[in-house]
Amino acid sequence: MVENNLRLILDEIKQGNPYGEKVTLVGATKFVPVDVINRAISAGLKDVSENRAQEFKEKYPLVTQPVNYHFIGSLQKNKVKYLIGKCYLIHSVDSLALLDEISRQAVNKGACQDVLLEVNMGVEEQKHGFDLSELESALSYAQTVNGVKVLGLMAMLPESDNQEFLFDLAKKLRSVYDNLKEKYGFKYLSLGMSNDYALCVKAGSNMIRVGSKIFGKRY
Repeated sequence: MVENNLRLILDEIKQGNPYGEKVTLVGATKFVPVDVINRAISAGLKDVSENRAQEFKEKYPLVTQPVNYHFIGSLQKNKVKYLIGKCYLIHSVDSLALLDEISRQAVNKGACQDVLLEVNMGVEEQKHGFDLSELESALSYAQTVNGVKVLGLMAMLPESDNQEFLFDLAKKLRSVYDNLKEKYGFKYLSLGMSNDYALCVKAGSNMIRVGSKIFGKRY
């Protein structure tokens, strides 16, 4: 099942997005057993991700095949140490305090950690991330700290049955991304999950985080 699901999604995104960019599929492997992750990598998955730092710490040494390992969940400052030097990309940098801690840990380890800034697109109280109005100042600040490089933006669309509304939000974030891309050296717009990745790719996302559509429901 996993292999077939993966093949279908890879086929679906192989043409890239409307901007001519390759779309990177990041498998969201929260609660997925390591043997299943290794099977997916054997079947062609090149990027995987965890939502919890403790799960990242436990699984990382057991994933035996070459893969880019991402972190996509809410990250506490005291858990940053588990990721530095191992994590390909931290998607969920949602505050300057977290950015500072990543910088401190990376400098201590002689590393440079690639990250994305998380944007709260729907301005939802229950979600983390920078408001759009805060992005420029956050990016300017990020250029002053050592050991961290911001490679783009990450967001989650709000829950809604209004596809036009969601598409407009995704397009708005793509416009913000384009306005900042050259100045800050962006590579990635991480937007889209199992329920909305097709819409997000159509709007210009070039990195999607897909869990249940590959691995089935996990509870």
